[in-house]
Amino acid sequence: MTCDADKASKARCNGCKASGKGWNPCGKGRKTSCKGREAPGNGFEESSKARNRLTTARDELRNDAFAAATDFNNVQRRPHALRTRDSLCVRHAPPPQLLTGSHVTQTRIAIGVVLAALPAIATAQNPKTQPLAHSPAPTVGAITAADLRTRLYIYAADSMEGRETGTRGHVKATNYIAAQLKSLGLVPMGDNGTYFQNVPVIRRALGPGSTISADGVTLRAGTDFVAAGRGRVATIPAATVIFGGTAGDTVGALPADQTRGKIVLYRQPPNAGRGGFGRGGRGGGFGRGGSSDAAAAITVVDALTPAQTETAMHPREGAVQLVADGTQRETPPDITITRAAAEQLLGGSLDAMRKGQTGKTVHVMIRFVDTPAPARNVVAAYPGSDPRLKNEWVAIGAHNDHIGIRAQGPVDHDSLHLYNQAAYPVRERIALYNLANHICGGRLRTECSAATPGQQAHLDQLNQQIAAFHVNLDSVRKANGGIRADSINNGADDDGSGTVTLLEIAERFAKEKPRTKRSVLFVWHVGEEKGLWGSAYITDHPPVPRDSIVAQLNMDMVGRGAASDLLEGGPTYVQLVGTRRVSTELGDIVESLNKQQRVPFVFDYQYDANGHPENIYCRSDHFNYARYGIPIAYLTTGLHGDYHQVTDEPEYIDYPHMAKIGNFMYTLGAYVANMDHRPKVDGVVGDPKAPCRQ
Repeated sequence: MTCDADKASKARCNGCKASGKGWNPCGKGRKTSCKGREAPGNGFEESSKARNRLTTARDELRNDAFAAATDFNNVQRRPHALRTRDSLCVRHAPPPQLLTGSHVTQTRIAIGVVLAALPAIATAQNPKTQPLAHSPAPTVGAITAADLRTRLYIYAADSMEGRETGTRGHVKATNYIAAQLKSLGLVPMGDNGTYFQNVPVIRRALGPGSTISADGVTLRAGTDFVAAGRGRVATIPAATVIFGGTAGDTVGALPADQTRGKIVLYRQPPNAGRGGFGRGGRGGGFGRGGSSDAAAAITVVDALTPAQTETAMHPREGAVQLVADGTQRETPPDITITRAAAEQLLGGSLDAMRKGQTGKTVHVMIRFVDTPAPARNVVAAYPGSDPRLKNEWVAIGAHNDHIGIRAQGPVDHDSLHLYNQAAYPVRERIALYNLANHICGGRLRTECSAATPGQQAHLDQLNQQIAAFHVNLDSVRKANGGIRADSINNGADDDGSGTVTLLEIAERFAKEKPRTKRSVLFVWHVGEEKGLWGSAYITDHPPVPRDSIVAQLNMDMVGRGAASDLLEGGPTYVQLVGTRRVSTELGDIVESLNKQQRVPFVFDYQYDANGHPENIYCRSDHFNYARYGIPIAYLTTGLHGDYHQVTDEPEYIDYPHMAKIGNFMYTLGAYVANMDHRPKVDGVVGDPKAPCRQ
């Protein structure tokens, strides 16, 4: 499942720190409901009104877990501690920061916890609920927990390197899917008779010959400046440079008339961070107090870091972007230059420079080198049997990608997972308390207020419980053979679970050979984590007529959902989103088929509410079908503490629950494929190119 949006950055949402109101979250929202639960001993009772307003905070508490696993007071360095359960070596990474000693106090790793508001956990438990490795066995036609386990231990293995779009791990993962489809005899529906629909994606590097020049001064790329650009990059015209002061300082901001047509240089604010680029190149505005009529804006830093230069000149494998189409607006590149370079252009020291002081006429010659990168939807078909209806399609989908390898290097896997497991419920209660009392924080920024002194005291008490966690990892490390340093985001649940469940559904169709009237289209979408790229591409460039697709059934994260993952979780828990948004009839079918099961699912609809601040409806691949008026149903077991962490591993998956979901989705797909009519579209369908808002 993709992060929400500040979609420009697609932030991984790692490293958020605890704050007075619980934490300062980022990323996508928690997808659970709270049905009148009380936190024992803390006097909090959630109101029914709050149940309808649950927002971001509950999902985003996963970020504190990430921060905790890297914020150790006692660390040691081990240069070769990368975990590699497979024979393949992963990319080089910095030495990990690891816990040391038998007892680590004053950290936020939660093992052996006693909480006033939670049941006591007497001793550290070995987090390896299932083996680290699994011997594969031949799969059968039925959708079984054993088959799903076999498939997921392959698909979410370390050798897949996190399956990030644009990487060799993505290629290996999609090759596995295609090989399975070929062995099943399903019809390839990709490009040129293959199972792959290639999505045009590039890796963009700053060309080494790029220059910025003025009156005999020539600045060189990688030495004096770096630049980045997305989409269609505009050419910056020759223009006079003008000093705009410090970025973000609106006091005494230059008026539009003064910056119009000029290149504005802004100093980076103190403590602004040292990674990535400045935010130059978007016109004079953008938080700098300038004018959008400026020719460009450039950020000035004291010196370029090696990371900035490497990112610009030699971007990492997964740093990819879609190829721009002709409809996109051109935007100037983001440029960051050194202080020394800026002083050459302005003709004086920045320390003595006044806002509005002009310098030389500058000629900017930025060139980028675009290298094609792999990004593949995997598409296959099961043909229908009715002479007329076989030309209509039921699409069933999941996403094949994840977020790759942790750039900052390894962390202690067991510490992180056990922290997530123990701290998550406390942070959920903090989130629920904030939401029930309309306390501003996270994405709850309207219709809210600051905590009262009494409320703040209660929140402080909960945070103090977390701060008092005590760690004893000896027994866990003994059972696991020592520290498990981990840098690979395996994505077992997100969305390895959906991917292998879809493979099992395809296998059941292929081996049982039901005589469905309509055909079934199986799609494993690429780039969901980058911003729903693959589903956008296949619905804009469908392998079958788009109006012949009668429904799309989506699975994203269907492998967890236990009570240990979320407050409402259990063996029958499933969240439903969008089932009645385009077609009421499809939603009714889902409910009807569920009631026919011997043990029905308990469906949670709360995140499908109109205007829900988490905007879940817009954040997985089903949306790109719905925007064209195709009825959709989105099933998920929700988020958990291991979401977008290196701890999202096959050993923590609930395979029987996942098999139950897979069999239900098979039944649903076959039912819709056999209907004598297509599900009626009675929802409002807007402009397919308009931004989604739930």
